[in-house]
Amino acid sequence: MLAGDLITDEIPPLKTTDTVEMALDWMEQFKVSHLAVVNNRELVGLVSETDLLDYEHPEQEISASKLHLMRPAIHHYQHTYDLLRLMSSLNLTLIPVIDEKELYKGCITLQGIVQNLSNMASVQNPGGVIVLEMNQHDYSVTHIGNIIEGNEAKILSLHVSSQPDSTKIEVTIKVNRENLSPIIQTFNRYNYSVKATFQQGDYNKGLDDRLNEFMHFLNI
Repeated sequence: MLAGDLITDEIPPLKTTDTVEMALDWMEQFKVSHLAVVNNRELVGLVSETDLLDYEHPEQEISASKLHLMRPAIHHYQHTYDLLRLMSSLNLTLIPVIDEKELYKGCITLQGIVQNLSNMASVQNPGGVIVLEMNQHDYSVTHIGNIIEGNEAKILSLHVSSQPDSTKIEVTIKVNRENLSPIIQTFNRYNYSVKATFQQGDYNKGLDDRLNEFMHFLNI
């Protein structure tokens, strides 16, 4: 998925003639801590709620203020991974998107990313989840796929995570069937370590916790 696919039209950019007070009102309304400032489609920068709250003249226009404007942005053709890395490193709740001419194209919010990640992970699709633990050199998506499809199931999503200073990885697989017993038996037969399994009800119940962990990962 590309950054351009996540652009929202719900949050307009600020103009340089808008006031500090108006910017704070919009942040409260749209539940974000950052807003883009644009002048005739040219991205001027990104203003933060922290800087606005500390500013002593809320009636002033942004152009007349001495606010520090960051200028992080992402091109619409960049991948979602680049987007996540940038937003995580800067603790952003919103990031501007620019086109090939460096002109403002729209924005992406942290909330929108979480919603789209849920779609990417096939959260709403019925099925079950299997978590495997293995050494990195033993990982083969082809072999894992063959085991699952050999049990008349399909992979809906697959995610690989690793721990620092460890050769172990976790492979989280969402499949399109709720009865996981035949698949688990086959994994055991091939000496895979099945760390955890979740039926549909268990998976949905733990979704909020997983999203909270994701938000904590982004240091929000």
